[in-house]
Amino acid sequence: MSQADRVSQTDRVPLSVLDLSPRSEGASAGDALRNTLDLARRTEELGFHRYWLAEHHLVPGVVSSAPAVVIALVADATTRIRVGSGAVQMGHHTAVTVAEEFGTLAQIHPGRIDLGLGRPAVDRLFAPADGDGPPSGSDQPAAVSGGPVSGGAVSGGAAPGRAATVVDGLLVPAPPRMRLNADRLRRQFALVGYRPGAGDEYGQQVRDIQAFLRGDYRTAEGEHLTVPAAEGADLQIWVLGSSPGASARTAGELGLPFVANYHVSPSSVLEAVQAYRDAFVPSESFDRPYVMVSADVVVGPDEDTAAELASPYGLWVLSIRSGQGARPFPSPAQAAAYPWTAEERTLVADRVETQFVGGPATVARKLETLRKVTGADELIITTIAHDHADRVRSYELLAGVWQ
Repeated sequence: MSQADRVSQTDRVPLSVLDLSPRSEGASAGDALRNTLDLARRTEELGFHRYWLAEHHLVPGVVSSAPAVVIALVADATTRIRVGSGAVQMGHHTAVTVAEEFGTLAQIHPGRIDLGLGRPAVDRLFAPADGDGPPSGSDQPAAVSGGPVSGGAVSGGAAPGRAATVVDGLLVPAPPRMRLNADRLRRQFALVGYRPGAGDEYGQQVRDIQAFLRGDYRTAEGEHLTVPAAEGADLQIWVLGSSPGASARTAGELGLPFVANYHVSPSSVLEAVQAYRDAFVPSESFDRPYVMVSADVVVGPDEDTAAELASPYGLWVLSIRSGQGARPFPSPAQAAAYPWTAEERTLVADRVETQFVGGPATVARKLETLRKVTGADELIITTIAHDHADRVRSYELLAGVWQ
């Protein structure tokens, strides 16, 4: 590779990994989990900073549904890399159970555990006045953009009808219009234990978890309660969001690090980051805002190979956006045989057009643009390919040029 092909490394930021434990067409759930452990070991060797697991439920093509359990397996299978959640969906968890689970993990793996928290807003979604979806600025659950109850991020928040723009080389697409099946979503959220009104509890839940970690939690009546597994645990709390709504504000007001999801909701990433920075108040942990931004990436040894490996992505996103739930990841041959309609291509365009695909130098340049435009302190990469070997190779090629 010539010097001209390399991206300047002066401002290199750490790269981390977001893994959904994806299940490919023809593979089993066990295959997907074993692939997760293998990828975690390999990315640790390659120098990636964190390895995060998503939380998804009732989705045929995604196996990461119990992040605390999978984090324990990954932490045991590795030695140095930080391991965490991207993100625990607080709409069907309590602050106590999350503090207990992640406190336990951190007691065994001190200094290596990250607790990423996500906020739903399903009540606003299902309100009669919502029409086609949540109001601008709300944190819409990933189940809406992700089909049946998927988690780990939220979408929404960009102005309806806004046109696509390019900001200093970064595509900020127009907000997509989703196909929603409210009755189906209600049933699925009920199955995973969603509590009506949980979105409004989110900020207090984060504060309660912090109090359990410090050991100074008190009830509204003043009673002091402790969570022994959490008290004093050496873990780091993060907030994830895709809009300039409550998640961004909560992260800023509590002085916590924030993850903006370009790979889930690229149309609102800049507003989300700005809202977080505007709300930031220094804390004991962070004296300035700290932003990590996600990106969907496929790297191949050359441009054509990368394009072929990424070709099933649109079909996979279509299964999400059309309300079926993420299907097992198709093969390039299955993707090539699919008869697309113009409407379907429009439905997935924002995600397909913002996936970073190419050879190592091409993808590194795109990631550097994302870093510059968002001011990210760190980038977190998610890569899905039909064959596990190709997914591992993508991370290897990216690490080689990034370092």
